[in-house]
Amino acid sequence: MTEYDYHNIFPRMPRKVTLGDITIRDGFQHVEKFISTRAKLYYAEEMIFAGCKNIEVTNLGNPYLMPQFQDAEEILAHLRSDRFKQRCSKKGINYEDITITAVTIREPSVDRAIELAKRGAGPDRCLMMVSTEEEHHFANSGCTLPEYWKECESATSKCRDAGLKMCGTVSTIWGSPIAGATKLEDAVEFTKRWLAIGATDIEHADHDGSAAAPDVYRYFSMILDEIPDASVHIAHFHETKRVASASILAALQAGICHFEATLGGLGGQPANFMDDCPVPGTGAYYYEDPRFVGLTCLEDLLVQIDEMGIEHGYDVDRVLTLGRQLERTVGKRLRSEAIINGRTLKQGHMKFARPGLSKRKERLGESSGQKVPDNWGEKAALPEQYR
Repeated sequence: MTEYDYHNIFPRMPRKVTLGDITIRDGFQHVEKFISTRAKLYYAEEMIFAGCKNIEVTNLGNPYLMPQFQDAEEILAHLRSDRFKQRCSKKGINYEDITITAVTIREPSVDRAIELAKRGAGPDRCLMMVSTEEEHHFANSGCTLPEYWKECESATSKCRDAGLKMCGTVSTIWGSPIAGATKLEDAVEFTKRWLAIGATDIEHADHDGSAAAPDVYRYFSMILDEIPDASVHIAHFHETKRVASASILAALQAGICHFEATLGGLGGQPANFMDDCPVPGTGAYYYEDPRFVGLTCLEDLLVQIDEMGIEHGYDVDRVLTLGRQLERTVGKRLRSEAIINGRTLKQGHMKFARPGLSKRKERLGESSGQKVPDNWGEKAALPEQYR
């Protein structure tokens, strides 16, 4: 007899997940217009009020390169303010449960985070990133891998001494947009390297949508065999081929319980144009069509998780409303389907029903709810050749 219980088939699959929001950092970094500080704060606050406990809000790198984050300190100061803490309290939110992250790709950014934390206006968590493929890594950091690992070791030690967490990202796990195919085994080794130098958690990133579901399942099974504490691992998928939902399902089946995404599927490389002016960003974009870049849509991911019956802690309808508002903020249609179609309603959409069904059944002498003719058996007699 076939086993029908999903959790028996995939015993590692979680019944509860954490969904982190990285819209304000990863999402907005690719937008080629400045998103106002007020708008950033609005979405940060509203996502927290909707149930988000892990939120990435800015990049502490050089604002000359990425002017989208010229307001980094203002964003962090607001989220550390007594006023915001009081608003959280009034809404029944324990402020201490919220983890605020700032991306700090280079060590001077980590130093900046630590100084801000000393003033009571810094992040809880920093994030640095290595790619297993060195050309991709060099494009993002300007460093060789050995050179950067030394910097990561120093910066992680500083974070630990300052009481901050360090997330170590491993990228190009399933392939590089520059040099092509990569080895899963390299990413497993890089994960161990991060933990060996003191990282508190690991973001496993598919930064260009290279991942295929079987390889996602294989990789995260390898990871959890080597490092079985699922709370250490975060899955980060980009959407370039409309297959990221399959990757999410594969990661769930392997046992991953922490994911991150952006509203509307926004995201990608740091913008190299801002409003009316070219800016450095991280150089030329490494894709052909800007319509097909970005992350997993948080709205769609949330609906997927919700309809699987997995606990997540969000107000789904509130998040869908934010997704619709975000389209007005950025001024274009984004990539979420869920903000239009919503969740599958168990009560259906009776406003679309064709009039006259009950009268027709009454005229034909059929009872309400009758689905087959009276003279048919209670169960179908399946022909022998189909058994």
